[in-house]
Amino acid sequence: GVREQLEGKTLNARVISDAIMNIRRSKLPDPAEIGNAGSFFKNPVVSPLQWANLQAQYPAIPGWTHGEGVKLSAGWLIDQCGWKGQRDGDAGTYDKHALVLVNHGNATGQQVWAFAQKIMASVQEKFGVGLEAEPNIIF
Repeated sequence: GVREQLEGKTLNARVISDAIMNIRRSKLPDPAEIGNAGSFFKNPVVSPLQWANLQAQYPAIPGWTHGEGVKLSAGWLIDQCGWKGQRDGDAGTYDKHALVLVNHGNATGQQVWAFAQKIMASVQEKFGVGLEAEPNIIF
């Protein structure tokens, strides 16, 4: 994490920036190597009641207070549905981070979107939580 990257160093903007970039490189695909849409889904916010129900069923579910609700980790939800590293044709999720959609070759925008919709349906079915795409989808 960031603390480990910064430990023992004199802090300045460059050192902090380098630490963040190192962490990002370790978790996110290099666009020069594999096309990707980055972190594709927003972290959903649920009501305190829904959060309590989810916690009872999934004690390891991460969440944090966000306004009147609780924000969940979209990446965790997607990972728990078994999507990390999966693909459908050339559209898929990154093998190191389930939140990142990747293009393994020649997937069209429609194919990536169809894959994203499968993920959204899976999370909705398992957790009762809707996911929303982070990027604007234009066809």
